[in-house]
Amino acid sequence: MRAIVPAAGKGKRLQGSENLPKVLYKACGRPLLEVVLEQLSFLSPEDIYIVVGYRKEEVMAVCGDRYHYVEQKEQLGTGHAVAVCEDLFRDYDGTVLIDYGDMPLFRKEAMEEMCRYHEETGAACTLMTAEDPSLTMWARIIRDENGRFARIVEGKDCTPEQAKTKELFAGVLAFDAKALFETLPLVDRNNVQGEYYLTEVPELLAKKGLLVETWKTDDPDDLRGVNTIEDLIRCEKVMRKRGMA
Repeated sequence: MRAIVPAAGKGKRLQGSENLPKVLYKACGRPLLEVVLEQLSFLSPEDIYIVVGYRKEEVMAVCGDRYHYVEQKEQLGTGHAVAVCEDLFRDYDGTVLIDYGDMPLFRKEAMEEMCRYHEETGAACTLMTAEDPSLTMWARIIRDENGRFARIVEGKDCTPEQAKTKELFAGVLAFDAKALFETLPLVDRNNVQGEYYLTEVPELLAKKGLLVETWKTDDPDDLRGVNTIEDLIRCEKVMRKRGMA
């Protein structure tokens, strides 16, 4: 198993005098990316690919030389962040876990269990989901008339009816590598943000008739990423509650 960790962003809403890369802002005195990599410690460092961009040298200096680094020269969305890794995965036939450098609250045990489920079912993709009515802008899981996964709709793109859906997409995904990289070129930028959403890939896989599964985390705090100072404060509270401080 391998993991891709997008960590290239600037974090405009977090910017202070330091102008740090987003993943180097600290929660409980630790860079966000450091906490993320600790939760990925069930994988060997040589199986983790960190996507860097803004002030990449600083990010690489914090993480050290045990990991692979891939540069994303333009930040064109989550789909693009994964796509820049394609050449390094060309001969790989296995599971790829997608985690994010600004989401330190995904727990090691939850990701391990989701990946086991993914491999046991033989799915082309497995998505982590959760329910939390307070997270009104999170992406929703939309299902078909048979209750099977149909697509993800980003919070900004939801219709009023879709926004009532309780099942949220947590952000973490596991893919069959071949299915992932064969499908990424089909993703377009026809959305509010004008970005390549990785969240379009599961829908495209489902339309091909491939199996897309979901796995529900029992702690919706896992979903909370860091985009603002308020998010950072909330993240620290959860870390302290969990004994991670």
